Parts: sequence; structure tokens; C-alpha cells
Amino acid sequence: MRLGVPAVHVSGRRRIQVLSIGKWLAFPLLPLVIVSSSYKVGSGLLVGFTLVCLSLFAALTFWEISRRRQFIRESHLPRFLGAKLREQYPHLSSGDVDLVARGLRQFFMAHLRSNRQFVAMPSRVVDAMWHEFILHTRAYDMWCQSAFGRLMHHTPAEVLGSDRKRNNGLRRTWYWACKEESIDPRQPGRLPLLFALDKKFAIPGGFAYVPDCRDIDRQSGSGAYCGTSFGEGGGGSDSDGDAASFGGSESSGDGGGGDGGGCGGGD
Repeated sequence: MRLGVPAVHVSGRRRIQVLSIGKWLAFPLLPLVIVSSSYKVGSGLLVGFTLVCLSLFAALTFWEISRRRQFIRESHLPRFLGAKLREQYPHLSSGDVDLVARGLRQFFMAHLRSNRQFVAMPSRVVDAMWHEFILHTRAYDMWCQSAFGRLMHHTPAEVLGSDRKRNNGLRRTWYWACKEESIDPRQPGRLPLLFALDKKFAIPGGFAYVPDCRDIDRQSGSGAYCGTSFGEGGGGSDSDGDAASFGGSESSGDGGGGDGGGCGGGD
């Protein structure tokens, strides 16, 4: 069963490790070598070398993040995840499982692109695959080290509620899942994959989302919740307001943004 595109070689992991270490060596060590090698180094020269090191640090950091993104998009996910998922949801086909794996990658990408801030899981079926991955602790830890540089801890699937931190986590997930598919998070014409899977596969107890809250108004008695709180104006006191209502999404400097967008519900 295919869970993603072909695996990234071990050399890809090593490149990420080298870049991660190299960026920290680039800045502090070179000025130290210059100062210790000669007491006659002028302040202007020292400043120049420091700026070079800072530029090198920035370049290596950019390259490292780029490699981590590639790893998340292309690296191998264990094949047993598909079998485990179909034990829980027998009605899923192998193609359905591939889509769930893509949704999990989208969630992981949201975590990386939000500067590794907390992101909340909006899908029960993707959460089930994530949980199975976590149970294989060594493989999951190694994968996380390459993807994020540290372990990503599990949190249950949920919808917007009274918890401020979790609401901001959902907003980040929404924002970056939309960005991954070139969807305007303020005025979405469709749902990003991660937010569409539970409804698409009729997951028991899953969360159903619609891109336009007006669609919920047309479905009186459907039991769906409107997720306008993804954006400004619907969050009230449950939002920190730390990045134009997207829970810190835009503070990473990795995308545009603004307020509002997206509707969701749970069945």
C-alpha cells in the first residue's frame, strides 16, 4: 500500500542534520577565531566578518527549513499505517488511505510553517493515522527529528471551543493548510484536504466542515458548527489576537494573511 511519494534517502536526513549544526557554528565561531587569532583586528573588520556570519546563518537556516519541507512532503511513511487505519475504518480503500496520509503531511507542514508552534488536529481519521505512527516511538521520533528538529507531541482531534490555546492551534492549522493549497484563508472557495476528509469518508464522530458559513444557514438542523472563529470577529475572548486572529500563523513571516475565513462543524 502506497502512503506517499518515494522515500527520501538517508542522505536527505544527513543534509538536514549538517545544516542544523552548521547554522549554529556559522555565527559564533568565526568571530571568536578572528579575535583569538590576532589582537590587531580592527573593529570594522570584525563587524564585517560578523555580518558575513549572520548572512551565512540566515542562508543555512533558509536551506534547512527548505529541506525539512521537502522531507515532510516526500519522505516515506511506514506502510503499516495504512493497514492499521483500515482496521479502524474498514470502508476505506487503499486510495482513501493515501489521501489520509496526504492530510497528515499537510498537518505536519502546518506545524513546521507556523515556526513549530502548537497546531491542533481538525480530523478524526487523520488523527487515527497520526496516533498509530506515534505508537512506533523510535520510528516516529527519528521522523520528527528530520521534519522538525524535535518531537511533535500528540493532541486529540477537536473543533473550536472554550480553550484559547487550542483555538489558536486550530487557526494555525487552518491558515497553513489553506496556504499549502493556495486557498485564501479569509475567503475560501473550497476546503483544504485536511479539513475535508472526515466528511468525505463519513467518519463516525468526525468533524464536517464547509468553506462558506452561509451554507450552514441553509442546512437548518444539520448539527454543523460554524467556524467563523477561525478569523477575526468570531473569536471573542478565546483568541490571543497574536497575529491578526490566526493564532500566530502570520508571525512566522512565511505568508500573507489578515482576518477571517473558514467554516467548520462537527457531527
